[in-house]
Amino acid sequence: MNSQCNNNNLQLQAETSLSEGYKPRLVVSSCCPALNFRHSVHPISFQIVNLIGDSRQNSTVVVQIRLGVLNSFQESNKLYTSSSSKYSGTRHAASPSVIVIGAGLSGIAAARALHDTSFQVIVLESRDRIGGRVRTDYSLGFPVDLGASWLHGICNENPLAPLIGRLGLPLYRTSEDNSVLYDHDLESYALFDMDGKKVCQELVSKVGKTFESILKETDVIRQDHSEDMSMQRAISIVLERRPDLRLEGLAQKVLQWYICRMEGWFAADADTISLKCWDQEQLLPGGHGLMVRGYLPVINTLAKGIDIRLRHRVTEIFRHHNGVKVTVEDGRTFVADAAVVTVPLGVLKSNRIKFEPRLPAWKEEAINALGVGLENKIVMHFETVFWPNVEFLGVVADTSYGCSYFLNLNKATEHPVLVYMPAGQLARVLEKMSDEAAANFAFVQLKRILPNASPPIQYLVSRWGSDEDSLGSYSYDVVGTPHDLFEKLRIPVDNLFFAGEATSLDYTGTVHGAYSTGLMAAENCRMRVLERYGELELFQPVMCEEVSVSIPLLISRM
Repeated sequence: MNSQCNNNNLQLQAETSLSEGYKPRLVVSSCCPALNFRHSVHPISFQIVNLIGDSRQNSTVVVQIRLGVLNSFQESNKLYTSSSSKYSGTRHAASPSVIVIGAGLSGIAAARALHDTSFQVIVLESRDRIGGRVRTDYSLGFPVDLGASWLHGICNENPLAPLIGRLGLPLYRTSEDNSVLYDHDLESYALFDMDGKKVCQELVSKVGKTFESILKETDVIRQDHSEDMSMQRAISIVLERRPDLRLEGLAQKVLQWYICRMEGWFAADADTISLKCWDQEQLLPGGHGLMVRGYLPVINTLAKGIDIRLRHRVTEIFRHHNGVKVTVEDGRTFVADAAVVTVPLGVLKSNRIKFEPRLPAWKEEAINALGVGLENKIVMHFETVFWPNVEFLGVVADTSYGCSYFLNLNKATEHPVLVYMPAGQLARVLEKMSDEAAANFAFVQLKRILPNASPPIQYLVSRWGSDEDSLGSYSYDVVGTPHDLFEKLRIPVDNLFFAGEATSLDYTGTVHGAYSTGLMAAENCRMRVLERYGELELFQPVMCEEVSVSIPLLISRM
């Protein structure tokens, strides 16, 4: 589109293909920053002064218009130069626009869905990489996930399963349904005491059944108490009431290890996990599978063709009734019809992003009240395998804090790697150490049970708690917090939409929870924006019908 302007009028020349009876909406944009109306929060009125050309066939049309600003952003009408734009008989000059904040899985999913329905999408990501809390590292010569690594629910009901199946990504199943250890079962493991003596499997299984009985009894405690309490307190009350469930000696230490694994699932200490809500999450069927090649191929597939701006840390989000303006750390601004906010709950809690005007009180309450847990990984790469050929190793102790858990990646990937996974307070303590000191701590725990262990030749250490772009691993139900706050965190505010694992009422803390809320936010955003444009019939839905033919997942277990 060519343009000419004077003090009173803006003359636009556009290449157009106008079908009879079609009335295009004229959208003006400009290469001049002050004129970028297509990306502006200001509502603009257009007064057509003159029309030259034949609108009944493909031709060049010259339109003279007067621009008027309809709100208080501008005190008087101004005239601007426009940039090129094309029209067609079936599509408007410019698609609705959305800014997605965060390039984690929920943000990428939202961006993919909106992009595929002809929305203009820009993703602003503060890191120098995409993926967010999905971080697949290749520095050891093979993929290792330092963040999310499991598919929880190997079934067609899992929204991620079709994509993983189409990509042919293999899964290593670590548990079947309804395991007391959640993402593991007792099929392949080895537990040791602090002296390196192996705990017999018969005792481990027996204590596991006792732990299940204790958890069932906590439901009675929940019904007897109107106020919430921690899981640790509830377990103590159960043991006071039920002497038959009390354990001593080595069995008590094994019980503490089970509690340690529960804390790992929630990424939080038992004295902070809510009795009222700890079991509100819905577990999909099919058990749990480790992503053998990591999650990054999923992220990269979804991100293909998306306009993603790395190292763009958002500092302010300004919303108006017909648009949003997003400011990044270096002062640059981006404007669009709406925004999808997918930053982690920990970042929202830090108030590093200023919302103008402030978010409603109910939204701020949800942000402030929900819990953010911490679980880290210390990956140790060895020259050779010197440990038992089991899926995980564990160390039992007098307290859950003193227990340890090592994931054996050699079973799934055939690489000589053990992953030490501390959670809660222990993870926070280790984050204060250097990488070398943290790796040495993990190796010392390993030496307790395998005295002849050789030192790792390489190691990797995650720090999700101190990472300024995450400030935690994932959300959980903290004592005194209603579970429905996850839903309140998801509910849109005007033209701001929210997504991420912490906005999933049913699948909190999971990758598929993040993915599904990204799709949900995209659909809600699409509907809201197009309702305002009056163009719902011109765009296809974000969520298409399910394909009847499914590709089976590649699942193994050795």
